Amino acid sequence: MERKRGSGSKHVYETLRDEILELALPPGSPIDEVRLAQRFGVSRTPVREALVKLAADGLVETLPNRSSMVSGVDTLNLRSFFDALVLMYRVTTRLAAEHHEPEDLGAIRERQAEFRQAVEQEDALAMIATNQAFHIAIAEAARNAYFLALFTKLMDDGRRILRVYYGSYEDRLPQRFVEEHEAMIAAIEARDLEEADRLGGLHAEQIVEQIQKLMTRRSDLAIEL
Repeated sequence: MERKRGSGSKHVYETLRDEILELALPPGSPIDEVRLAQRFGVSRTPVREALVKLAADGLVETLPNRSSMVSGVDTLNLRSFFDALVLMYRVTTRLAAEHHEPEDLGAIRERQAEFRQAVEQEDALAMIATNQAFHIAIAEAARNAYFLALFTKLMDDGRRILRVYYGSYEDRLPQRFVEEHEAMIAAIEARDLEEADRLGGLHAEQIVEQIQKLMTRRSDLAIEL
């Protein structure tokens, strides 16, 4: 079947993006255009187009010799990232409590069921994906396109950090985090804006605290990231 124009670049981009965000391609990994072209069965042009887009996302760095590598995690700006993340957890959960429609609750509960299953199976990569889908469903219910776009970017940027976070629990996430999601759903359904705001903030802050503790215990964390 003839490949549609642009579909090769899109497939390469999406696959590499996911592998980078999930740490299958660790920070600092060299990127070989020839090998990627062979892997995906495309010419080097779609690969280069994908790498340009990944570079625009901040996930790939182009070196002076025109080779490329997976970008490192910006540990120097983690505090700013955490501040933005906590704020967006709060505001999207609060606005979802105010603006949600009945169908939004159904979508949120479906994503929660998927997250619960991933936790039970101790599948870290599935937990990262389903957790993101759960919170994005809440952000969609908030009915603010600008917040949704910002939150989506924050969640994408944080997937590599979340991989380390789940690893700190040896991929066996405590049940209380599943229960925190349930409490957030209940607050949203009840249209309790203050409680939704409070729960969203607490949920994000425990992630931040756990990662900060991990970084304190392991001084080599920034190098490994």
